[in-house]
Amino acid sequence: MYNIYVEFNKMSSAKREEVSSHLRYIRLELRDMHQMLLKEGLLPDPGEAREVHAQLDALHQLLSEKNKKKVKNQFESF
Repeated sequence: MYNIYVEFNKMSSAKREEVSSHLRYIRLELRDMHQMLLKEGLLPDPGEAREVHAQLDALHQLLSEKNKKKVKNQFESF
Protein backbone atom coordinates (compact mmCIF):
# COMPACT_ATOMS: atom_id res chain seq x y z
CA MET A 1 0.00 0.00 0.00
CA TYR A 2 2.88 2.36 0.75
CA ASN A 3 4.24 2.03 -2.81
CA ILE A 4 0.91 3.11 -4.29
CA TYR A 5 0.87 6.16 -2.03
CA VAL A 6 4.45 7.11 -2.95
CA GLU A 7 3.81 6.66 -6.69
CA PHE A 8 0.57 8.65 -6.43
CA ASN A 9 2.46 11.57 -4.87
CA LYS A 10 5.13 11.47 -7.60
CA MET A 11 2.52 11.91 -10.36
CA SER A 12 1.74 15.23 -11.95
CA SER A 13 -1.36 16.97 -10.67
CA ALA A 14 -3.24 16.31 -13.93
CA LYS A 15 -2.46 12.61 -13.75
CA ARG A 16 -3.44 12.51 -10.06
CA GLU A 17 -6.78 14.10 -10.90
CA GLU A 18 -7.36 11.58 -13.68
CA VAL A 19 -6.56 8.68 -11.33
CA SER A 20 -8.80 10.16 -8.64
CA SER A 21 -11.61 10.49 -11.15
CA HIS A 22 -11.30 6.84 -12.16
CA LEU A 23 -11.23 5.76 -8.53
CA ARG A 24 -14.29 7.85 -7.63
CA TYR A 25 -16.27 6.34 -10.49
CA ILE A 26 -15.23 2.79 -9.63
CA ARG A 27 -16.03 3.31 -5.96
CA LEU A 28 -19.51 4.62 -6.73
CA GLU A 29 -20.27 1.76 -9.10
CA LEU A 30 -19.06 -0.83 -6.62
CA ARG A 31 -21.07 0.83 -3.83
CA ASP A 32 -24.23 0.65 -5.98
CA MET A 33 -23.59 -3.01 -6.76
CA HIS A 34 -23.02 -3.75 -3.08
CA GLN A 35 -26.24 -2.00 -2.03
CA MET A 36 -28.20 -3.90 -4.66
CA LEU A 37 -26.75 -7.15 -3.37
CA LEU A 38 -27.54 -6.34 0.26
CA LYS A 39 -31.04 -4.91 -0.24
CA GLU A 40 -32.39 -7.08 -3.03
CA GLY A 41 -30.10 -10.08 -2.95
CA LEU A 42 -29.45 -9.61 -6.66
CA LEU A 43 -26.15 -9.95 -8.43
CA PRO A 44 -25.16 -6.99 -10.62
CA ASP A 45 -25.94 -6.95 -14.29
CA PRO A 46 -23.03 -8.44 -16.27
CA GLY A 47 -22.83 -5.22 -18.30
CA GLU A 48 -22.31 -3.18 -15.13
CA ALA A 49 -19.59 -5.56 -13.97
CA ARG A 50 -17.88 -5.30 -17.38
CA GLU A 51 -18.04 -1.50 -17.18
CA VAL A 52 -16.33 -1.46 -13.78
CA HIS A 53 -13.76 -3.96 -15.07
CA ALA A 54 -13.08 -1.69 -18.05
CA GLN A 55 -12.56 1.25 -15.67
CA LEU A 56 -10.12 -0.83 -13.64
CA ASP A 57 -8.25 -1.72 -16.83
CA ALA A 58 -8.12 1.94 -17.85
CA LEU A 59 -6.78 2.86 -14.43
CA HIS A 60 -4.17 0.11 -14.62
CA GLN A 61 -3.04 1.32 -18.06
CA LEU A 62 -2.88 4.89 -16.82
CA LEU A 63 -0.70 3.88 -13.90
CA SER A 64 1.48 1.50 -15.89
CA GLU A 65 2.23 4.13 -18.59
CA LYS A 66 4.56 5.84 -16.16
CA ASN A 67 6.43 2.60 -15.48
CA LYS A 68 6.74 1.83 -19.22
CA LYS A 69 8.17 5.29 -19.86
CA LYS A 70 10.75 4.83 -17.09
CA VAL A 71 11.90 1.49 -18.49
CA LYS A 72 12.00 2.85 -22.05
CA ASN A 73 14.06 5.86 -20.96
CA GLN A 74 16.56 3.65 -19.16
CA PHE A 75 17.23 1.56 -22.26
CA GLU A 76 17.20 4.32 -24.88
CA SER A 77 20.81 5.24 -24.10
CA PHE A 78 22.12 1.83 -25.23
